[in-house]
Amino acid sequence: MKQLELVSCQLPRHNYKKVDQEHVVIPNKLDRQFTATKPNQVWCGDVTYIWVGTRWAYLAVVLDLFARRPIGWALSLSPDSELTRRALTMAFEARGKPIGVMFHSDQGCHYTSRSYRQLLWRYRLDQSMSRRGNCWDNAPMERFFRSLKTEWVPTLGYRNFNEAECSITDYVLGYYSQTRPHQHNGGLPPVLAEQRYVSNS
Repeated sequence: MKQLELVSCQLPRHNYKKVDQEHVVIPNKLDRQFTATKPNQVWCGDVTYIWVGTRWAYLAVVLDLFARRPIGWALSLSPDSELTRRALTMAFEARGKPIGVMFHSDQGCHYTSRSYRQLLWRYRLDQSMSRRGNCWDNAPMERFFRSLKTEWVPTLGYRNFNEAECSITDYVLGYYSQTRPHQHNGGLPPVLAEQRYVSNS
């Protein structure tokens, strides 16, 4: 490749930082019961990575399991607790500050940190966690990120952080929430599925 002056277009592999700190033991209360009977009953959260310019950016999303609607998100160059706190705060405020919601996530350090758990306590949310190394325990979040990356994010990522932020917001607020049919909702987008629930209540 050097002799022919060829350069690979493939994105570099992402490597998460290894953490030596032992995770706090929090039970898996959700236990793969992914069908919620009403909005603001169970929220899920997770973090993924997006290529931005010359480095990785990190996207945290909070999903309401009832209609699989994304209700909070944040993008940052650091995969820390501040990122996940911002996404949770957006969700909490956007949904009218509900009490007693179960919040489920994996065992990432940004969810087990003291500052994040204090925020959950302040919002009176009931924390649940997947078993270590078991992605199926948070399958709806994995499915959302797969849809985002296969349907929307460019193959080679975004040119810069601002472009990524605007594009992902368009997907979360617009296409995914209001236009894209969702099998879980009988073909309705999440927003329309929630509106149907409200009108039938």
